[in-house]
Amino acid sequence: MLPAAAVFHFPWEVTSGAVQEGESVRTFGRLISYQPEESRATLSAQHVSKEHQVVVSTLFVEPFNPIIGAQYVVLGEKENTEGADVMVRARVLNCVDGVNVALLQKAINEQRSFFRERESKQGDAAQAADVT
Repeated sequence: MLPAAAVFHFPWEVTSGAVQEGESVRTFGRLISYQPEESRATLSAQHVSKEHQVVVSTLFVEPFNPIIGAQYVVLGEKENTEGADVMVRARVLNCVDGVNVALLQKAINEQRSFFRERESKQGDAAQAADVT
């Protein structure tokens, strides 16, 4: 059986605890640091007036050719570690430099509203089937 598809989460949601440990997650951010000896990268994204950082384990995606300052999308599992509060163990780490972050955020919000609407319609249809 395949794991559930990863849902896009904003970096501030990953660090705030909205994502459970071991859950698949997709997130994005600008690469601000990479420590090859530790197989660790740090992505950063700004929300309102605060900068949020997500630590990414790059062990499974190496060799990794980092471009500091470029925009990246990561797909992996969330882990809680002793050194860092939250870490995403990357299965896929793609450079998407040039992406319009504002449009990406809007697309994520639109996708979420679509899924919520679809779930509510399916719930309504299931209730109607139970009544008949």
